[in-house]
Amino acid sequence: MAFDALSTPAPTETAGVRRPRVLRIAHHAVVSEWRQRERELRALGAEVSLISSQRWNEGGAELTLDPAGDRFVTGARTIGRHPSVFLYDPRPIWRALGQRPDIIDIHEEPNSLAAAEVLLLRRLRGSSAPYLLYSAQNIRKRYPVPFRWLERRALAGAGAVYVCNGEAGEIVRAKGLRGIARYLPLGLRLSLFSPARREAPHGTKTIGYVGRLEERKGLAVLVRAVARHADWRLELTGDGPQRAELAALARELGAADRIHFLGFASGPELAQRYRAVDVVAVPSLPTPGWLEQFCRVAVEAMACGVPVVGSDSGAIPEVLGDAGLIATPGDVDAWERALAEALEPARWGELRRRGLARAEGFTWASVARAHRDLYDELLAPRALQHARPAPGAQPTPASARPTPQVVVVAYGDPAPLDECLAGLGGRFPVTVVDNSSLPETRAVAAKHGARYLDAGGNLGFAGGVNLAIADLKTRALDGADVLLLNPDAHVDAVGIRVMQARLAASPDLAAVGATQREPGGDAPVRVWWPFPTPWGAWLEAAGLGALNRRKGFAIGSVLLLRAEALAELGPLDTRFFLYAEETDWQFRARRAGWRIAVADVEATHEGGGTGGDPRVRESHFYGSAERYLRKHYGPVGWHVYRAANVVGAGLRGALLPGVRGAAARRRFELFTRGPVRVEEAMG
Repeated sequence: MAFDALSTPAPTETAGVRRPRVLRIAHHAVVSEWRQRERELRALGAEVSLISSQRWNEGGAELTLDPAGDRFVTGARTIGRHPSVFLYDPRPIWRALGQRPDIIDIHEEPNSLAAAEVLLLRRLRGSSAPYLLYSAQNIRKRYPVPFRWLERRALAGAGAVYVCNGEAGEIVRAKGLRGIARYLPLGLRLSLFSPARREAPHGTKTIGYVGRLEERKGLAVLVRAVARHADWRLELTGDGPQRAELAALARELGAADRIHFLGFASGPELAQRYRAVDVVAVPSLPTPGWLEQFCRVAVEAMACGVPVVGSDSGAIPEVLGDAGLIATPGDVDAWERALAEALEPARWGELRRRGLARAEGFTWASVARAHRDLYDELLAPRALQHARPAPGAQPTPASARPTPQVVVVAYGDPAPLDECLAGLGGRFPVTVVDNSSLPETRAVAAKHGARYLDAGGNLGFAGGVNLAIADLKTRALDGADVLLLNPDAHVDAVGIRVMQARLAASPDLAAVGATQREPGGDAPVRVWWPFPTPWGAWLEAAGLGALNRRKGFAIGSVLLLRAEALAELGPLDTRFFLYAEETDWQFRARRAGWRIAVADVEATHEGGGTGGDPRVRESHFYGSAERYLRKHYGPVGWHVYRAANVVGAGLRGALLPGVRGAAARRRFELFTRGPVRVEEAMG
């Protein structure tokens, strides 16, 4: 970890980091509710001083700072309106730096003029306090000079960057961050955003929207979908440049009496507006320069017991998980279907329950606790920091590492799980996450002394793994390596020890896979695969796939993940319901400078996918491939990959007989329609 070449000042207490003096700078703190993080941090013992903009536009409204009893906040005038192109009045920051804070928390993007201004003032003041930055930027942008230079310099010296979506963490690491990248979501107060007692919608149904009224928010699509149903009405909270256009569209569609513009709201009034609607819609459109970076609206709505329908764009699916519905951006038909599904009474009740449960993970109290931990980590003695081993670090013996925690995600028939756990011989702690909530699976876990977690629904592989990892953290076991083990895979205690020894021998290994064979035979299972790429797809289409046999990632049926890598990279991406989760994680690891290896052990893997229907397996497999390509190569890269598969499958389907030809024709149809769309249609 490299946050600053200068020494860190002594904290306020000799015990180390119990009451750090923190200077936070955040232009968004003009909104009282968004200062709850600081209130919670102060309750946790951090002496936080906050500098906010004196006046800022939020949600289409010009807001003026009202401290409202928050004596820790100071307003500063600002010059400029764009979040990356504005400056603070330097005098309040200069005075605050003179109080010699232990840590400087700059809640501004690394490329921003405001961040550069604070860092310049820090230097002129002679402060050696480590600093943190914030980033929500989930698009890989190459900024023009001088912003590119400012970003590079800010990241190079930062002790940490906290991000509100997974993609932003990857981006800051790729751009030169040598410190910590930590996911810290935005939060809310459950005492404010709380549900009302109510039944499923009937009669006239009300769809709500909260946010700025502008084109990239996709509101024209929402208005058109609502206009198709005489018993639907739309309530828009917020303001912006598209208001007149949307009102004209409502009149044109004959729905002006059902489209209501309510204006800006915050605090209790905003919470009441959530509770007054049946569904909240977030129809944002992806653009080349912008994607939704967190989606605070979705969290607030879920906390109020209101189901959410969101676009498949940016961080929206990441925030919603399985607690909301996802619709194709810009597709009126898809939005009409998704809203209708969310309004169906049984589905509405299910989404309401899931949303309330999910919102509990986004409280300001939990966010502040994680934020305080990050402060402590930066101020702790270097030898105590839990971070990636330094380049050239000496290997440690496997015996010096904690016993690996085994995680098995189960679904359906518990018989394979029984055999899998029996092979471990009770030598390792095991967590079984049951995506099918079967009493038989619970009984198998109890039989082998495993910890059992009922997922409450099918979270997919990534969701199940993440549930187990979160559980390990609550039990202070997140310092151990994690072995991902499929129920239909088998590895014994000797094999696991060999894998951990391989991991321990090389401090730069993020993960170790296992050589495998088919059960009851000597046929090897292929465990190394190249990462999917647009150009690799064209090699496959041309019949030259043998030229692309690079060792990219190891399959995840038996995969040991290093604790330090998990701490740095975060858990699996839940946008991948089935397939590509481990591919994505290992790709992120390699891009961050880690390596992957495969240990020579005795392991077996039967496989079997999602069942007997190849169309279901292929829709999940290629749906995940589409998400992976879009995530790492953008829309252009995806369409290059898609075109290669259409051409290759089309030719094979026309030329090959029998089963191979039929498979190629299915793939041709799948890629012609779009794998994600097909997957969603299959449910």
